[in-house]
Amino acid sequence: MSTILVINSGSSSFKYQLIDMESEEAVASGLVERIGESSGHTTHRGPSGTSERTLEIPDHTAGFRAMLDAFAQSGPALDAEPPIAVGHRVVHGGKRFFEPTVVTPLVELNIEDLSDLAPLHNPANLEGIRAAKKAFPDVPHVAVFDTAFHQTLAPAAYTYAIDADLAERYRVRRYGFHGTSHKYVSEEAARFLGRPLAALKQIVLHLGNGASACAVDGGRSVDTSMGMTPLEGLVMGSRSGDIDPAVLLHLSRRAALTTDGLDELLNRRSGLVGLAGRGDMRDVTGAAAQGDASAELALATYLHRLKHYIGAYFAILGGLDVISFTAGVGENSAIVRAGAVEGLEPLGIELDPERNAERSRDARKISTDESPVTVLVIPTDEELEIARQTRAAIS
Repeated sequence: MSTILVINSGSSSFKYQLIDMESEEAVASGLVERIGESSGHTTHRGPSGTSERTLEIPDHTAGFRAMLDAFAQSGPALDAEPPIAVGHRVVHGGKRFFEPTVVTPLVELNIEDLSDLAPLHNPANLEGIRAAKKAFPDVPHVAVFDTAFHQTLAPAAYTYAIDADLAERYRVRRYGFHGTSHKYVSEEAARFLGRPLAALKQIVLHLGNGASACAVDGGRSVDTSMGMTPLEGLVMGSRSGDIDPAVLLHLSRRAALTTDGLDELLNRRSGLVGLAGRGDMRDVTGAAAQGDASAELALATYLHRLKHYIGAYFAILGGLDVISFTAGVGENSAIVRAGAVEGLEPLGIELDPERNAERSRDARKISTDESPVTVLVIPTDEELEIARQTRAAIS
């Protein structure tokens, strides 16, 4: 069995998945969490069942030892048949990394240098890489960057209209995120329809707690809603998305909010949380159905922003063949899908209410057969996409 281990590392936890590259199916997965706390925890799902342990996990290196113990207990044992490579999700690649990259000491230094653009993510991703290299010193490690898919954006799409020298000095530009998901979903949409990827104009809506839209022309990202950071764009669970920058100046002057206070406001106290006091779309739609005014406004604002981006990307693409909904909200909320395209029939988007209401974990069409634009639900699989890109990098 030829397997690749995919690692998604955070500051106090990491998720993993072992994928058989012949069948492209996960043979084991798990979570190591509460790293650095007094009591850590591991959960592993393997061929022999699910195992859980509570133990001290002082750092990521200890976390990987605990993961290997879980593999030995519940399978498959990696000492007998180690993975052919380890693929790592890295959030920010700046403009340096435009493809999956085999990790070398120089690559590690570059990931570290880019940490000022993603201070909550890149350092944690790098910790995972270094710990994994100790656990698997004899196999290649590959960094797969969230930003890489968007390196095809034209300068007009990634440039902010501020002082050019200042922007260059401090690396201020649009980078975009969720790249592995947008790439995977746009390719799966073409496969589902049996049409050439190069012939399709697509909008992918990755709607989870974090959310982003992407315009994909012939398999290439040409515009995306997230910017220099994952804060710009759509309304999210706790993030504001688009906002007039003068609002921040106003709140700094009048409400005496510091830089850290503004960061806290925009990333953790905005979006659905800020408007409705709830960050989970299921809670928001449920409350809105019961007549909760704040939830109704939050849902309406969320949908208004989605329509804004659908219309904008229709114009950027010069037409549209496919819209795909993906991620937790996109795959599961019929209310959001219907609301996002309501009234867009003049653009050739016609939803089938019965198809949209159907619950399924499979890729499916939810537009009418007569709709000029095909609307799909495509479950994302970022781990499989990372594994695929890892395999390509070592081939």
